[in-house]
Amino acid sequence: MASGSKLTRYILIALVLGLLTGFAINSLAADPAASVPHFSLVTTIFLRLIKMIIAPLVFATLVVGIAKMGDVGTVGRVGVKAITWFLGASLVSLTLGLALVNLFQPGAGLHVVLPGDDASSGIVSGSMSLAEFINHLVPASIVDGMARNEILQIVVFSVFFGVACAGIGDKAKVLVDALEGLSYVMLRVTMLVMWFAPVAVFAAVSAAIARSGLGLLQTYAVFMLEFFLGIALLWGLLFLATWATIGRRALALFAAVREPALLAFATASSEAAYPKTLMQLEKFGCSNRVASFVLPLGYSFNLDGSMMYCTFAVMFIAQAYGIELSMGQQLTMLLILMVTSKGMAGVPRASLVVIAATLSQFNIPEAGLLLLLGIDHFLDMARSATNVIGNSVATAVVSAWDGQLRSEAEINAELKHAVGNGEG
Repeated sequence: MASGSKLTRYILIALVLGLLTGFAINSLAADPAASVPHFSLVTTIFLRLIKMIIAPLVFATLVVGIAKMGDVGTVGRVGVKAITWFLGASLVSLTLGLALVNLFQPGAGLHVVLPGDDASSGIVSGSMSLAEFINHLVPASIVDGMARNEILQIVVFSVFFGVACAGIGDKAKVLVDALEGLSYVMLRVTMLVMWFAPVAVFAAVSAAIARSGLGLLQTYAVFMLEFFLGIALLWGLLFLATWATIGRRALALFAAVREPALLAFATASSEAAYPKTLMQLEKFGCSNRVASFVLPLGYSFNLDGSMMYCTFAVMFIAQAYGIELSMGQQLTMLLILMVTSKGMAGVPRASLVVIAATLSQFNIPEAGLLLLLGIDHFLDMARSATNVIGNSVATAVVSAWDGQLRSEAEINAELKHAVGNGEG
């Protein structure tokens, strides 16, 4: 089995080869678009392999973690700390995006023909009211929720199931032990699937460049660079928050999750990185009980990169059409996005769906989404990696707040014990 550093190296090589191959196809092929489905098929297979892992992995790890917490009070305490962090991080992400887009004014300098109001983006606008969100929160059937990989619904059912297991004590021990065995099996399956990651990365990047070419990137270069700068600043803020909580171990945390973050970046899917992120956080020292609870919860409530993109994109489109939004309207938009962005993780192209809904509420032409569709894949790469970093930081911080972050000495002792028992 390849080590983490080797897999990271393979993914980087695949990323570079994908760029070169995609450029060659776009430049030399008579019909570049005809090649895209073949590459996309490889990426689709990889993402489906990941999706088949997520439901049983989330269910097994979360139930075991809650059952071992012992009582509802502990679950509630960890949950309150997690939600507190999520709300704070969401507010920072949205506010940073709003501040930067007002500073840079990327839409004002865009020299392209604007889509007409009657143009269709192909994105169905939608947002969740409170009633719809609550209705979506509770699964009518856990089998249906698992079949559609509705992480939030799986979390809700797993919390009830885990609390019930904890409540009946020894009578559920056999079941909890079996689920713990299942979690280890699914993590082993994850390691096997990761062998396919470099191939999927190569295919995903090749398809994106073959389809769009480098000319499109040149047209939107300033906008993309400004957004990536915003992402870098957000990473810096997350790092400082981590350092303030766990000190110099912040460096080790960011090093530990570099591989899942790179995987999310290359595949433009934070979901693809979920199993590997969970493994790395536990190796770093996060409690299994906290990590298996906070991480899946974060995938619905703590998408830092996606939320920053929402404010950036809405204001960009407004600027492109010359529509002025007052500070009061911008603050209202920020609060709306705080609500509508929650629970949308299971929706395909969720950020674009949320943006479309927000545009309509401020009388900004929804056709403006067409300005972003061509480069959305490349922007999605950055926000997906940021979602992984944000949720990793949240898990580590909540573990530290709850006194369940193992020290480096404890981790080294566990490694020595594992090596001594022939497990290394």
